[in-house]
Amino acid sequence: MAAGNDGANKPEDDDPFGYLYADGQAAAGRAPQGGGYGYPGPAQAQPGVPRTSYNQVRTVGERQYGQQPAQPYVPPQQQAAYGQPHPQYAAPETYGGAQPPRHTPPPQGPRGGGRGPNTKGLLIGAVAVVAVVVAGITAAIIGNQSDKKDQTASTTPTASAPATPSQDPSSSQEPSTEPTEAPLPKQDAATLTLGGSATLAKDVKGAEGADGAYVAGFNAQGSSVTWKASMPEGGNYSLTVRYAIPAVDANATLTVNGKPNSQPIGLKNFIKSTDPNLEKNWQTTWAPVELQKGENEIKISCEAGNQCDVLLDWLEVTPPKAS
Repeated sequence: MAAGNDGANKPEDDDPFGYLYADGQAAAGRAPQGGGYGYPGPAQAQPGVPRTSYNQVRTVGERQYGQQPAQPYVPPQQQAAYGQPHPQYAAPETYGGAQPPRHTPPPQGPRGGGRGPNTKGLLIGAVAVVAVVVAGITAAIIGNQSDKKDQTASTTPTASAPATPSQDPSSSQEPSTEPTEAPLPKQDAATLTLGGSATLAKDVKGAEGADGAYVAGFNAQGSSVTWKASMPEGGNYSLTVRYAIPAVDANATLTVNGKPNSQPIGLKNFIKSTDPNLEKNWQTTWAPVELQKGENEIKISCEAGNQCDVLLDWLEVTPPKAS
């Protein structure tokens, strides 16, 4: 192109994209007679006269990739003048050799129905790792605090309170005004004074006396046992006797300090036994008595009219009982 002279065309004729404007679209992509915007005419391609465009431009969508490239239009006069078109001014598809490789987009993963990565499993694994880390940190903090507490406790001196002598509230230095109750007497029948046909025996099991001894042979008239009981205080008491009978009621005469007692001693079958085996018929009975302070003579005897088939185990003075 000569400096200072671009030919007879107007400046807008040098626009290589002139065919995109209204006159090129109105002609439906066909070059107008005599040339136009972006469409060089035959009269313009003259030797020595510059072309309107240096490239063979096409309408948008006309170029086809992957097909046999179309040969650019070159007027006969231009071919004679210039020979083969220079590669610098030719379209890219006019170059010889292999076509440049086309970029292939990477395959996309399936959408919708395809099976994607196991994101749920990855999420669960990540949460488990975080939980383990947090648990480890918490255990370390707790252990550190416990060590500090132990160290502080071992190094801090503790002030011990002065020992206070314990005092039993029930014990008092002042003497009690209430009299101490003395235990009431109890005696094995085998240690009492025996009279008549009364004797000691150990054949029947179940007696609570020393070595299982008891008083037998009491079923004959004139048989008796006498007890000298010392009482701390005088008053009304109960005389309790342990005995055994052959499942048949018995009775005996009770004498206190030489006088017949107001009520005889009843030796009945209170357990309602039907077995005459004496070993299975040990039981207790009682009678009200009035005793004086100090020594009292208590006598149980088999007198006329008494049924005395009985074994005597022990005698005991107990508090009075309701009749």
